[in-house]
Amino acid sequence: MINIDYLNFLENILTENRKSKFLKVLENRTKHFTIVVEDIFQMHNTSAVMRSCEVFGIQELNVIEQRYGKSIDKEIAMGAQKWVDINTFDSITNCVDTLKNKGYQIIATTPHENDCLLEDFDITKPSALFFGTERDGLSEEILQRADGFLKIPMVGFTESLNISVSAAIIIQNLTNRLRNTDIEWQLSNDEIMEKRLAWAKSSIKDIKRIEARYFEENPR
Repeated sequence: MINIDYLNFLENILTENRKSKFLKVLENRTKHFTIVVEDIFQMHNTSAVMRSCEVFGIQELNVIEQRYGKSIDKEIAMGAQKWVDINTFDSITNCVDTLKNKGYQIIATTPHENDCLLEDFDITKPSALFFGTERDGLSEEILQRADGFLKIPMVGFTESLNISVSAAIIIQNLTNRLRNTDIEWQLSNDEIMEKRLAWAKSSIKDIKRIEARYFEENPR
């Protein structure tokens, strides 16, 4: 349960423009779709995918680090890591099971001929969109456990796109379509309050000192 008094205290430190921006951005945030990247060796690709999630309103990015333990490239992400929630998993099985338990269908993005084209994809169901590397694609375990497959239509000689480019195209297309429907895609009121608190805290310098002072003056 969010401490409303504490939230108000922190937001009073922010400028009106900052608070207004938070609310406007949160109006367009969604967890109806979530993005998953699997064992991306070049971390700048994951950072770029996170940036696309932030720009187009996807609140959660899931990273499977079964083979490579690397950190987000903050220079490429350009601050997006402050606004997007990153969930990390040490195995494919753990990631897929967690997302299925949350009600997501597992969608593997692949360039295979019989996959569903982007414009034909059913956006009504909450979906976890999995991306693999350009060279190796997704692992066999994900392909076996997928509920569906999705591809970007291409008409050139090249058969695949860089993961960050593919993700940007797909995320922009699906979120734009989603916002033009009557599907309940927005964050819940509780989720919005949680993000307001988290974003306020991340925006205030010396937050630990300010937080300590507040709770000293307002014991629970």
